[in-house]
Amino acid sequence: MGSSKKKPTGADLIGGPLKKKCCRSRPRCKRCPVVALRLERAGAAPLTGKDLKKALKKARAA
Repeated sequence: MGSSKKKPTGADLIGGPLKKKCCRSRPRCKRCPVVALRLERAGAAPLTGKDLKKALKKARAA
């Protein structure tokens, strides 16, 4: 059988609940679903500490 460990989602990476809808302000807020999706696509799951902060900053600015 496969492993029971689930793949971390954007909400797991951000460390809290996501908003329902993006407000499209610049820079995007940390709870934005767009930022969470960008973090998932960037492969930020194994990152921690300073590297995760850099990935979050890049996802919010893009």
